[in-house]
Amino acid sequence: MSATISPPRPSLARDVSVSALIAGMIAVAVSYAGPLLVVLEAARAAGLSSSLTASWVWAISVGSGTVCLVLSWVTRQPVMVAWSIPGAALLIPVLPQYVSEGRLGDVIGAYIACAVLSTVLGITGLFGRLLKITPKPITAGVLAGVLFPFALNVAQAIVDQPIVAGGLVLGYLVGRRFTPRYAVFVAMAVGGVLALATGAAHPLQAQFAITTPEFVMPTFAWDAILGIGLPLMIITAVGQNAPGLIVMHNSGYDCDDRVLLGVSGIASMVVAPFGSHALNLAAVTSAIATNEDAHADPRRRYIAGMSCGLFYILGGFAATFIVSLFSAIPPGMITALAGVALLAPLQASLHDTMDEGPHHISVTHAAMFTLAITVSGIQPFGIVSAFWGLLAGVIAYLILRPRPTPPDEPDAD
Repeated sequence: MSATISPPRPSLARDVSVSALIAGMIAVAVSYAGPLLVVLEAARAAGLSSSLTASWVWAISVGSGTVCLVLSWVTRQPVMVAWSIPGAALLIPVLPQYVSEGRLGDVIGAYIACAVLSTVLGITGLFGRLLKITPKPITAGVLAGVLFPFALNVAQAIVDQPIVAGGLVLGYLVGRRFTPRYAVFVAMAVGGVLALATGAAHPLQAQFAITTPEFVMPTFAWDAILGIGLPLMIITAVGQNAPGLIVMHNSGYDCDDRVLLGVSGIASMVVAPFGSHALNLAAVTSAIATNEDAHADPRRRYIAGMSCGLFYILGGFAATFIVSLFSAIPPGMITALAGVALLAPLQASLHDTMDEGPHHISVTHAAMFTLAITVSGIQPFGIVSAFWGLLAGVIAYLILRPRPTPPDEPDAD
């Protein structure tokens, strides 16, 4: 009888590969070319200082990188963690008001509340159960409502800067046609060249310095927790953590969602006072690290996750330079670039909003309530529209869903 051959024990020295290192580096580059733009747009809209903006970038980068590095090493799986893209989008219309009123501490408190809720839902396994009982079209409607204004803003950006923004959009379309993964890179390159050629770019004042994060004392206010923290938790869980877990499972990794979500939530709490709004499992960058381009052997792809973490941490300490680099980009270009970078998740969320799946068609009617109210931007009692959209969708679904049909009475003997 032949003995069973067990797989060799993981060894960092043996498992490291150039392809995995490059996959991690590409994942970080994709994050900085796309998702980071939404964060910078939120900071610009709120009028945050360059030092506070750099601290925000430091927090999301170092927080994400540390979790990627540690969890990838411990689990021997390519665990990819990043910051919440729809969460940053949620902040763009609401953050300016809180900052103008001197309530940045309340915003940080809402971030911490979001992180605590996310940690509890992750560690206890409640996240998976809640995800199952909440109709997907309704949660997708919240995400679509948050992202939809970005698509609308692209049109105005083209009107304001037809050459730069218009050329950027054309560059994005060409990129989607020939190299979909790097379409945002192509758009950025085209927009940058046109901005320089037309003189629309601001003078570059690069600052080469190691970033020192700024601590903001958190304070807690119910309107901020309900208006920012709760919607932030919901759209991050549905729009980022759920797809991130799906990518991991579809790639053949039997990951422990309680560990991944719990550690991500704890890390979010730690870096929140320095400006981080929410950390979560990544989906797009996870697809980069979990496919065979990272390595033919799935057991050696964890190196891509560790590589991603290392480059994130380096990027965090270079946040001051990154922010100064992006400050040269004209606002219209950033608006257009953020818009096209969010088109893919917007398309997916709109599809999920209108697809009842296993549910009755009434759920799509309820989801449209969610979408319409979220897009409206209303803020009764200072609570943002995402909360009211979710609440309205759930109430509409409870009213519209058909009652269970009682079984037929048995025939009498």
